[in-house]
Amino acid sequence: MTDMKRILIIDDDTDMCYLLSRFLQRKGFDTDIATNGSKGILKFKESKFDLVLCDFRLGDKEGTEVLKEIKEIQHNAMVIIITAYSDIKTAVAIIKQGAYDYITKPLIPDEVLNLINKALDKNNTESKKGAPGNKNSVAGNGGIALDTQFMIGKSADIVEVFQQINTIAPTNYSVIIYGESGTGKEVVAKTIHSLSARKDKPFVALDCGTLSRELANSEFFGHVKGSFTGAQSDKEGIFETANGGTLFLDEVANLPMDVQISLLRVIQERKFKRVGDNREFATDVRILVASNENLKEAYSAGKFREDLYHRFNEFSIHIPALRNRTADIPLFAKFFLEQTNAELNKTIEGFEEEVMHLFNDYSWPGNLREFRNVIRRACLMTNSGLISKNVLPWEIIIGSDEDSIKNTTIAERINIPIPALKDAASQAEYETIIKVLKQVKFNKTKAADILKIDRKTLYNKIRNFEENKQ
Repeated sequence: MTDMKRILIIDDDTDMCYLLSRFLQRKGFDTDIATNGSKGILKFKESKFDLVLCDFRLGDKEGTEVLKEIKEIQHNAMVIIITAYSDIKTAVAIIKQGAYDYITKPLIPDEVLNLINKALDKNNTESKKGAPGNKNSVAGNGGIALDTQFMIGKSADIVEVFQQINTIAPTNYSVIIYGESGTGKEVVAKTIHSLSARKDKPFVALDCGTLSRELANSEFFGHVKGSFTGAQSDKEGIFETANGGTLFLDEVANLPMDVQISLLRVIQERKFKRVGDNREFATDVRILVASNENLKEAYSAGKFREDLYHRFNEFSIHIPALRNRTADIPLFAKFFLEQTNAELNKTIEGFEEEVMHLFNDYSWPGNLREFRNVIRRACLMTNSGLISKNVLPWEIIIGSDEDSIKNTTIAERINIPIPALKDAASQAEYETIIKVLKQVKFNKTKAADILKIDRKTLYNKIRNFEENKQ
């Protein structure tokens, strides 16, 4: 047990403290909690912790104060800030003061876990990279990208992608990054930023799919106090936060037309006004955008402005889907297995031959993100030897084969007994989810659209489903 990592959770929301604590304990961590900043600092002084999860807005202190005092106690302490989405500018500033990273509410357990693991692996990863100069070049065939959660691979298509990155990164060109969900679009964007002259300036990412029409202009350009209901103080937008650096707009095709017009004007004039303010502010940002749909087709269909498309399309990069690079599947399987063995302190040797066949036959709608999560889950449920198909998710085992689906019961498909479902209504809900997922070949984004729920709700339902299996 001496290798168990210790995490201190500081949050004045007691329920959040206990929820995070129980979740992390189930994942193999030793946790302690503090319900305000002063108690957290005291606990950090009295005991050794490998990482601190700290809410930015506490009852007695702000995250900046807690971070400063923790760093005074231990200069290399790993601190992750929990913040509301509207505090993203502050979160970026906190990182400059020494925090490892930030994560926004509402918290998604897997995202919290992934960020914690990345933070805890940071020192070991940097030592493996060698000299600091290695950070400013993309690894070659089979190497690791700057975000070590992902591997480049050896297939011709992906090697070409990283050759394009090396070519475009030193310029100030805008870039459209195309790719399905989970292919690593943000990883590519971060890599471009890290290899550019702007690498020491902020990299700010925004998921355009999460923006409400009413608050989109405020998120982009900021607002002044009293400019609309709920504007209780002045707020900088992401164009100010990212000034001098790189702005990454994910799922940019989701932007409403009126917001696209405002965005075009700022890109052309390099000036903007906060909502409710007559003053103009200059901005200097490089814009990288990502989309899982073709923006040229979107403007032809009237869903996206053609002039904005041409502003963005100074260069484009297409990331291939995992199902189109099957030669890389064994490499990724080994890579993610080695990562997870280190994370869980296990010595799993590899995969049964049947498992590798299933990996090659599966369509991987969630791409690398899904593949990594599948390997991590399989490792968690395997103690030694080889990973067998019994620990794989049901959708990989049954694939999209009609006969397999028809000849299995709901309990067999999800590997839990029927009595584990609370009532007939929940059973019917799961039956419906499975039916729709089968129809769209387990593409969860399409399934969410058909079910008329947002993608996060579907992921939460599936996640709860998976937890009931364990």
